[in-house]
Amino acid sequence: MSLINVFYEDIEILDLDPEFFVSWLSKVCMREQAVLGEVNLIFCSDEYLLDVNKEFLKHDYYTDIVTFDYTTDNCVSGDLFISLDRVRENAEERSVNVVEERNRVVVHGVLHLLGYKDKSDMDKKIMRVKEDEGLMLVVPRET
Repeated sequence: MSLINVFYEDIEILDLDPEFFVSWLSKVCMREQAVLGEVNLIFCSDEYLLDVNKEFLKHDYYTDIVTFDYTTDNCVSGDLFISLDRVRENAEERSVNVVEERNRVVVHGVLHLLGYKDKSDMDKKIMRVKEDEGLMLVVPRET
């Protein structure tokens, strides 16, 4: 059963629809011959994510996402800690809107859960292509 939980730590609460993420991320997983399990999206501040990064990964720097992978077999599950401060800054630097950048970071985390890495230059190129493919699967909400 696919389930997206949305949590907020140390930031304002956003108007996010978990069903949007279930619908979209299920398609991303299906493209990779996997199924979406339970994924927690934990939106937080830079400082909160820096503490997570230090405590669990021993990294002392800001990042946009920290992913904890609980995937078993082909059932994609995990916790995605996402800094909204980084998302906003990235959006400005890339001249994209914040929602698009948020979605890019979310799909980036799911791709990590699917086994994609981003440490080498080649891995980063593959990750970027997969992010773009995932973003093309987003169906905008009716307005």
